[in-house]
Amino acid sequence: MTSWLQRNGHGVNRKRVQRLMRIMGLEAIYPRKNTSKPGMGHKIYPYLLRDVEVTYPNQVWCTDITYVPMVNGFMYLVAIMDWYSRYVISWRLSNSMDTRFCLDALDEALSHGTPLIFNSDQGAQFTSTDFTERLLANDIAISMDGRGRALDNVFIERLWRSVKYEEIYLKEYANVDDLYSGLSDYFAFYATERPHQGLNNRTPFEVYSGSLAIAN
Repeated sequence: MTSWLQRNGHGVNRKRVQRLMRIMGLEAIYPRKNTSKPGMGHKIYPYLLRDVEVTYPNQVWCTDITYVPMVNGFMYLVAIMDWYSRYVISWRLSNSMDTRFCLDALDEALSHGTPLIFNSDQGAQFTSTDFTERLLANDIAISMDGRGRALDNVFIERLWRSVKYEEIYLKEYANVDDLYSGLSDYFAFYATERPHQGLNNRTPFEVYSGSLAIAN
């Protein structure tokens, strides 16, 4: 927050922002719906990222599904993120937990590049033959979190926290069209305006596109 305010011309420091947030009662809480259900008979792949240093974009991508509450009903949101830059490469909404919307997100992401490793949880969508065969056909190594280990996919868990508490819970969307429009705006903001401390106060897009330009 401090970095975002400074980038937009507000002369504040971290301590002042922290004090004002305390006065306003702003703090993080983390409720979670369980969207990771294993598929009967699906192959489970080992987790490949332990002790791996991720140093450039398109080295590792990660994905996850989260539950999106609405005024009437709910939707599911899937996103594919570049691990190094935190850049959201693609995302999709669905009113069911089928594999199709995850495949659509994967196909869009693969139209922009190909990672060395693709990490997910052990949910039925990501362990399905359709999904894993799409990865293997592109020579992508498959990595899956250990059961009950949310920190194995920590960056996309942080993304869901930001999306929900900076967008979804504030807006209380009543229909899917408005939700889609709001998320489109939010992901654009997240990519190009919201600086990250872990990225030396750069945005995900700056890191993702800049590193690719250097590599090429």
